[in-house]
Order: sequence, then structure tokens, then C-alpha cells
Amino acid sequence: MKKFLAIFVLALAACGRPFDVKTAPGFLELKEADSSSYAYRATTPEGVVVGVRVVDVEGEGSHDLGFWTRALTLQLRDAGGYALLDTRDVKSRDGAPGKQLRFGRDESGKPYVYWVTFFTSDDHLIVAEAGGAKPQFDAAQSSVEWMLASLAVK
Repeated sequence: MKKFLAIFVLALAACGRPFDVKTAPGFLELKEADSSSYAYRATTPEGVVVGVRVVDVEGEGSHDLGFWTRALTLQLRDAGGYALLDTRDVKSRDGAPGKQLRFGRDESGKPYVYWVTFFTSDDHLIVAEAGGAKPQFDAAQSSVEWMLASLAVK
């Protein structure tokens, strides 16, 4: 009975996330503490990280990708010092429309890459972030793209 209960609780926890994402070979999924703002995180040994956050949103316009594109761009550019390099229309694995913002930033003379891919779902904004030092990110880029393409919005 205890084994069944443990499996049932794990199944409920897995169903509780409003997204599904696969971990690419070469990445290790990190089990975060309950206080983490990430619902999912994975990393390479070289420090390239992919994380997914779930933000509760509601109200008129909460599903407006244009609003979120502008809000995230302003926040990262003005508060974070990132330069927007590219904006792409994307679809989740299950066909939900989304956006991907690709940023760059230099820290201590070294280039860094930061991608933000987001989708709206019911009362949630699903935000997938990927980043790392440019040489390491470039080496892992195909795996990062594979993981982001595996993201399904429930």
C-alpha cells in the first residue's frame, strides 16, 4: 500500500506542472529545493543551464504574446543590461504559439548568451530560459534547441 501511495503522489506531482519538457543527453536535471522559483532546471557540466518557470497570470490580455514580448524585452534590456539579438515565433511540442527572445551580454569582457522562450496556458505564463557563456552555449546549442522543442504546454 505504501508503494502504491508513493507512486500516486509522484504521479500527482508530475501532473501538477502545466508543462512537460524532456532532458537532452549531456544535461542533468537538477532537483530544486521547494523555495526555488524554477519548476524545472537542467545543466551541462560546463554550466549551460535550461530552466522553466511558471508564472500565475490572470486578467484581460494575460494571453497576449505581444505584451509579454515587450515586457520581457524591457525588463532584460533596462534592468539586466542584455541586448536583444533576435525574436522568433515558436510553437510548443503540442502546437501552442509562443515567442523566443535571444539576448547577448558581456560580463567581465566575456560574451554570454541568454534565450527566453515563453507560452501562455490557462492562467499561466510558461517561461523557459537557457543561458551560459557563449563558447559553451554554442557547443550545447543543438541540445538546448532540442529541449525547448520538447516543451509541451498542458
